[in-house]
Amino acid sequence: MTTWEPPVPALSVRQVLALERVLAGEPEVVAGAGRLDRPVRWVHVAEAADVGVMLSGGEMVLTTGVLLAGDEHKQTEYVRSLHRAEASAVVLGLGRAFPSPPEAMRRAAERCQLPLVVLHRPFPFAQLTEEVQSRLVRRKFAAVSLSETVRTELTALITGGAPLQRLLDEIARHSGCPVVLTNLAHRVLGTAGERSAVDDVLRDWERIARQAGRSEGDGWIRAELGGRGEPWGRLVLCGYRGDTETGRLLADRAAEALVLHRMLGGADCSWEGQSALSLLTDLVGGAVPARHLLPRARAAGLPVNRRTFVPLVVRGHRAAPLDRTLRLLGLPGIAGELSAAATAVLLSLARDQDAEALTAHFAARLRAEPADGPVIVAAAAARASFDDVPAGLREARHVADAVADDAAALDLPPVVRLRDVHLRGLVRLLRDDPQVQSFAERELAGLLRDPGEDLLPVLRTYLATGRNKSRTAQLHHVSRPALYRRLEAIQIRLGVDLDDFEQAASLHIALLAHDAQQR
Repeated sequence: MTTWEPPVPALSVRQVLALERVLAGEPEVVAGAGRLDRPVRWVHVAEAADVGVMLSGGEMVLTTGVLLAGDEHKQTEYVRSLHRAEASAVVLGLGRAFPSPPEAMRRAAERCQLPLVVLHRPFPFAQLTEEVQSRLVRRKFAAVSLSETVRTELTALITGGAPLQRLLDEIARHSGCPVVLTNLAHRVLGTAGERSAVDDVLRDWERIARQAGRSEGDGWIRAELGGRGEPWGRLVLCGYRGDTETGRLLADRAAEALVLHRMLGGADCSWEGQSALSLLTDLVGGAVPARHLLPRARAAGLPVNRRTFVPLVVRGHRAAPLDRTLRLLGLPGIAGELSAAATAVLLSLARDQDAEALTAHFAARLRAEPADGPVIVAAAAARASFDDVPAGLREARHVADAVADDAAALDLPPVVRLRDVHLRGLVRLLRDDPQVQSFAERELAGLLRDPGEDLLPVLRTYLATGRNKSRTAQLHHVSRPALYRRLEAIQIRLGVDLDDFEQAASLHIALLAHDAQQR
């Protein structure tokens, strides 16, 4: 794989004047000294007085001025025509036509801010033309080569099933600057590049995003993403250090690859969902302090200033329907799937809003929607500081996991909190203790050795319902006599009396520990 090297800066007027062959001609800038960083697209030798009509912009024009001598009006109009054609500079070789810099040309060039350079010693223009043209051709070839390299590598990643973040990382590696992917509302969907540089870009993203790309001379290069004439996103190279032409090619190749990635990903590959998931995963993981994730959260469209945050974990619904529900209820928040069964949700509410009431309303709406199984909405206490969000998300996940196995049997409130999980929560916290593991194996050994009769789920439901035989029979779709036979088999296998409270409690704890370990 190609290793990124900083692109060669654009060949400017200043750099052309610093070439060894040009220095031999003793160049002197007599006008437009403040515009020497203009890029030189081509070098053109011309003596015609109306040369401006033959230019297309960016040319450095070399002349002896032989057709301009003795006519100040022609000299002034010559400079003006070059300015209108957007030439980068004019180089005048002093000699028989002009033994010294012509004042009329100097004044006109200064007014137009067109660099006017005079050569005090005779100089073969052909040598300068040859050197500059060869340098420009090499640069053009290098830019095209980089463009094709990027296209090939990104296409290989896409066909290999690489996620969006892998593509963005590769784009940032080639561009050598932060890369930001947004939707049309400037909401950040993905970033790549050095973390500190990305954070600097995102701190005031709402303001700078609307300015990015207005002038690509400052290194902010934007490429539109879309299909069939309809744009739906943007890729921004933030502070690209190479020349604009190379950056433009790089951004266009990257945009093509991102459009292809989105098309092949289908409806289940939402970039918005991936962005939310990435942020929520980093918050839950805790490897990055929450305050360092604030720029990402703000740029992703989550309000973070003077807000109350409600961390939730939902089981029974995927992220996409949860996101739709948030929009329907007008609740600012993000949702992302932490696993196939658990989706994290972070609500961001105004300080004067009732967090508990809005959370309950959200939970009630979710429970009313079609789902594959029991819907669990677990919540941590509302947080007044973004720094406390990671602990809240971990607490909500702990609560959701603690009741997941027996959700159908338990009489759960619409919003489950830490105070509702009781013994289940404690056992989950102790699940990795070797003594707890040994206790669970010993207590349930008679059923774990031969699980073929499917007695363990019956025992789990029976204990979760508070030893309610009618409810257990109903949940397992069996008759009461059939349930009695299974309970009898359980007692024989384990050598216990399920009517004895202490023995039943011991089995319940062992079963909770076993389930926690399996999860």
